[in-house]
Amino acid sequence: MSTVMPPTDAAPVRSAGPLRHIADLPGPRGWPLLGSLPQIKPPQFHRQLGEWAKEFGRFYKLRLGPRLILVVADHAAVAQTLRDRPDGFRRTDRLEAIGLEMGLKGGLFGVNGDEWKRQRRMVMAAFDPGHVKAYYPALQKCGERLAGRWQRAATAGANIDLQADLMRFTVDAIAGLAFGTDVNTLESDDDVIQRHLDKIFPKLFTRIIAPLPYWRLFKLPSDRELDRALVAVNAAIDGFIASARQRLAAEPARRAAPRNLLEAMLVAADEPDSGIDDEQVAGNVMTMLLAGEDTTANTLAWCIWLLHEHPQALARAKAEARSVMAEGGPVTLEHLAQLDYVEACMHETMRLKPVAPQLPLQALKDTVLGDVAVPAGTVVINLMRHDSLDDDFIPAARAFKPERWLGEGGLSPGSAKRISMPFGAGPRICPGRYLALQEMKMVLLTLLTHFDIASVGTADGSEPAERLMFAMAPVGLRMRLALRRD
Repeated sequence: MSTVMPPTDAAPVRSAGPLRHIADLPGPRGWPLLGSLPQIKPPQFHRQLGEWAKEFGRFYKLRLGPRLILVVADHAAVAQTLRDRPDGFRRTDRLEAIGLEMGLKGGLFGVNGDEWKRQRRMVMAAFDPGHVKAYYPALQKCGERLAGRWQRAATAGANIDLQADLMRFTVDAIAGLAFGTDVNTLESDDDVIQRHLDKIFPKLFTRIIAPLPYWRLFKLPSDRELDRALVAVNAAIDGFIASARQRLAAEPARRAAPRNLLEAMLVAADEPDSGIDDEQVAGNVMTMLLAGEDTTANTLAWCIWLLHEHPQALARAKAEARSVMAEGGPVTLEHLAQLDYVEACMHETMRLKPVAPQLPLQALKDTVLGDVAVPAGTVVINLMRHDSLDDDFIPAARAFKPERWLGEGGLSPGSAKRISMPFGAGPRICPGRYLALQEMKMVLLTLLTHFDIASVGTADGSEPAERLMFAMAPVGLRMRLALRRD
């Protein structure tokens, strides 16, 4: 089953009537000077935006401090902003400024304009399909280690902190796939890199929406932890790059056949007139560590919980996985390619529980979204799942129905593909989407073929809360496994 890609050739949706201006739109009432900033609860910001969309409509205004923001809950307008990058929209200047102030080196995620175009060429060269196949043994090793970790937990009857274990897997996978480094937190319980990474995205998010830059005057304990984490992670990244350069120098043949993403990026950066130096490579290493850890682990946690909540879907996914691996042996890319229903479960999870439920962008030129005039410089917050949960656009929109992605049961995948855009759309679509899907398939295949799920849930049995700290994570999920009985 191929990766789901949103259409990219649809024309922008514009009103034939008179245009509205952002200042005239409805929106939540705010405080003088501060606007709605005092109302914002960072972990629930995405849900607040969604509730306001129900009250004020698919286009509404939001004042955060001195800035007047347009919030868009219309999927066609959202797709328009995504496709119109990098020339019409960019990441916000506040994201870029706060990231640089924190000491984050510029990577593909945060840079814009010509800098983005130069780095994009380097990163896409690293994600060339031929290179990706060469990286697979590192992913295979992580899958085997995860199976061993969960076998020990199942034998002991122990509760598994689902989020923590999945984070270990994604950190190990990214380090192996991307940098050729075997950190092996799955077997050693050494979570130093993970512990430092966990400080960065949440702090970046809270500083972006903070009403005042207090950290410039004094630092809280969490700010001091962030500083220490950035020093440690940047030192680790410098070590990854130095080791990769040593390997390339010692074995010149690696330049023709890089064995990991970092080597491929360095080879591309060393091309004449690439305009890329090691600091920009380091920025993309940081991006891969941060984005690759949180997004994949969170999607997997949501998917495992949803499967456990839907026994019929779990039974079908388990039957498919065990049929694919009926002859045993190590998991190959060919095995992963046969997991059609498992992949459908992943796409359905990303539709219902996208790890990026909102995406702020900034207009680079005057434009129109729907019937709203958008001046250059305007920040537009796109609500990524609003229409994905609306029965007017997707049948049984709030139900977990993986079969919709296979065109079964009278459900067409067309609307879901068009409206759900978990990897973005247009030129800035996530370059690592294929690898993310392979990682998720590896985890689910490991889980479904080796174990029976005894339980997945929170301590009090309630639905896991959604917590937004740049990426949207489930709170408090624990899992108990039993060794496979048949």
